[in-house]
Amino acid sequence: MKWLSHLKTINYHRRLVRRYCFRLGLYRQGLTHDLSKYAPVEFLVGARYFHGAQSPNNLERREKGYSGAWLHHKGRNRHHLEYWIDYAYGESSGMAGMEMPVKYVVEMFCDRLAASRTYRRDAYTDNDPYDYYMRARDAHMLHPNTRALLEKMLVSLKEKGEEETFAMIRKDILKNAGN
Repeated sequence: MKWLSHLKTINYHRRLVRRYCFRLGLYRQGLTHDLSKYAPVEFLVGARYFHGAQSPNNLERREKGYSGAWLHHKGRNRHHLEYWIDYAYGESSGMAGMEMPVKYVVEMFCDRLAASRTYRRDAYTDNDPYDYYMRARDAHMLHPNTRALLEKMLVSLKEKGEEETFAMIRKDILKNAGN
């Protein structure tokens, strides 16, 4: 019954993201967040590699050397930084992170918060999303403005907590972005 546990995990994660997005007025994003996880290419892999304490994509990647589910997922969900990697125009560096629209950076923050709560459960602290991000920070191909915005929200969560961070996002980030 790993498929049922996987389904419950997806639904729990989506419910958290939906609650966070709704608190910020991002209703459409809250409703449509991660719908691709129900597609067979993602769901069947998730059910097969379900572990409960980490993403099934990591286990598929360890076995196969890549994750087909992740490649499908990140190409369909704009809240993932990998969706925004493209060839840098006029630069010799090749691939680069493009600047993400603010509403998707905020959804990425909500996703990271929900993922930390989903996998850490009772051990969760407001440091967890920041700590998880920092473990791979230098490997992330992010536009400098996108990086600064995401880090601002993660640091605020770590230092000031959820209520104050959500108030700051509503007042200072989304209001000024015109979303």
